[in-house]
Order: sequence, then C-alpha cells, then structure tokens
Amino acid sequence: MTNAALPSGAYPIERRAGEVDRLRHQSDAWAPDTGAMLDAIGVGPGWHCLDLACGPGGITDMLAGRVVPSGSVTGLDADAEFLDIARCWGPAEVRYIQGDAYATGLPDGSFDLVHIRFLASTAGQPGRLIAEARRLLKPGGTLAMQEADFPTLRCYPPHPAWAQLAELFASAFPGHDSDDPVAQQLYRMLRQAGFQDVQYRPRLVGTRAGDAWQDYLPATVESLRSGLVAQGRITDAALDDLLAQCRAHLALPDTTFTSITCVQVWGQRVMA
Repeated sequence: MTNAALPSGAYPIERRAGEVDRLRHQSDAWAPDTGAMLDAIGVGPGWHCLDLACGPGGITDMLAGRVVPSGSVTGLDADAEFLDIARCWGPAEVRYIQGDAYATGLPDGSFDLVHIRFLASTAGQPGRLIAEARRLLKPGGTLAMQEADFPTLRCYPPHPAWAQLAELFASAFPGHDSDDPVAQQLYRMLRQAGFQDVQYRPRLVGTRAGDAWQDYLPATVESLRSGLVAQGRITDAALDDLLAQCRAHLALPDTTFTSITCVQVWGQRVMA
C-alpha cells in the first residue's frame, strides 16, 4: 500500500523495489503462528473470509487452503499494483478487490472471518477498523487481528546501528513510545465493542544470521526512507551508513535478533 492510496490511514511504508520480497519473507516468518491462530479459531471448509489490507497476498493463500472450494476468500487492499501481484501469484480461487480497509463498501454481514494484520499499529485508527470489521461479519463471525508491539525488536550481540534503525522504525508509527501501544489495546477494544470469547496471544519470532528474514529491519526501514528523510529524522547519507553497518553486523555468524511482538487477538461478533 502506498501512502497516497490509503485514504483513511497514514500508512508510512512505501512501495519500492524489494518491498514485495520483504512482505513475503514477513508472511513466511509469521506463517506458523498465523496457522496456529486460524486452527484455534476453527477456520474450515465453507467459511467466507476477508483479508483486509492484504497487500500482495497477505494470508489469502492460508485461508484458501482451509475454506475452498465450498467457502470463499476475498483479499482487499488499496494498492492496485500489489493486487495485480496477488492475482498472479496467489490462489486462483481468491477474489482480490481494491478498496479502503476503513470503509470497504462491502455488504453488511458478508463474512465468517475478517482478518487484519499490521494495519492498526501502522496506519492507526483501530476503532474504525474494528467497527468496519464488525459490520462486515455475520452474527457469530470472528474478527482476528495481528498487530505489532515494538520493544522486543532487539539484536544480540547489541549494535548501535541496529538500535538506531529500530528507533527510526518504531518512530514512524502511531503511539510507538506509549506505555499502552495500539497492539496491546486490542484485547479490551474488542471486548468493549461487544465481541465475545476474546482471545489474546502475543507471539515472537527469533532469527539468526543466514535466515531468510535476516534483512527484516534494514529492509523495512528502507521502505520508510521517504517519510523519515522528509520529517528530518535522518539524512539519506546517514541512513545509508546505518543500513550498511547493520547489514554487516547481521551477516556475522553469531548474530541473532528477536522480532517485534505480534499480538494476536480474536473474538466473535455477538449473535443477533
């Protein structure tokens, strides 16, 4: 999603060369925990599912593997180019549509599952997303959200370039320095919105040198470059230097890092 393409949220991550690969590595890294969440929810044949802000695929492949052919999967995103990529690479059974995740225009009560990942914590306005998802759910349907909490993004052994990039990364998103970050608000927000049997499952991924996700932090900050430079947080030259130092450190065979915490929260819309 480009910033300009998302009318309802200030989404700071820009589409650039390499962004699709970054998102695919991210999806692969979180796939085991996402699968465990879908299993716990009970997503299965015949369900009608919506992946909001799916980007170039999101979890539409995982959903399709559980619900088709008797069910259906829709992926919605604001970025037409990402959707073209999803149509080429994703399951043929998935319907991809362009739209605003905060105001989809889709009919009320259309889905058994609405899934949202890394949107409320990056573009903000979680209350609007929850309200829109609730509208789209059938009575008894499930809203599942996966959102980022940043303090666990740390590398070992520590390195100043990593620390500076991690701070730049977190600073690009709403409420990054709050003691009550967006991801940690979701459990009570779903309860207060009337969802039942709300679950809370924070997850963490560990990565070592040589893993496919090794470049996660530098690649993500590169996708934030325009906003960081425009806001005067760093110059292009200084950012290039930090990226080079961080990548050199991550390439050392003894280096590991822990990811952001992915806070999984899900609950059922109250039956009518």
